[in-house]
Amino acid sequence: MTKAAPFKRYAIALSVALLLAGCSQSQVENSADSAADPGHASGEHGSGSSAGLPNGRVAAGEARAQVKGKATGQSCIDCHGADGNKPIDPTYPKLGGQYGDYLAHALQAYRAGDRQHALMTPQATDLSDQDIADLAAYFGSRPSQLRDLHGLK
Repeated sequence: MTKAAPFKRYAIALSVALLLAGCSQSQVENSADSAADPGHASGEHGSGSSAGLPNGRVAAGEARAQVKGKATGQSCIDCHGADGNKPIDPTYPKLGGQYGDYLAHALQAYRAGDRQHALMTPQATDLSDQDIADLAAYFGSRPSQLRDLHGLK
């Protein structure tokens, strides 16, 4: 065995450990629990936020979802429904039960102009980091009507 072999094994073991840590339960939600979980963007459950946001507050998010935006005169619930599951247009996404981090990253991208939508980009422009964390926590805590491919044959 060469002198480099133990180092390579150590490097491989360290790489595997880092990959497993990246896929740990703090980063992956069980879909059965998502309706009761405000999402990782809320900063709850000790997981922090991959979006780099402060702790989200569900009650504050619910209140913020009702505030009419200056840009469009609409609130989140005007377009997506009170629990995020009844959009006024079938092309608008259902937000209820969505992963909080996904919602937070989307709102941050709209705010930064990296993601463009005629209504959402101007709506997100004035949102603070706390607003985004709160909205993500609120909509992430709502019951989900989202479907995925789990259980399909």
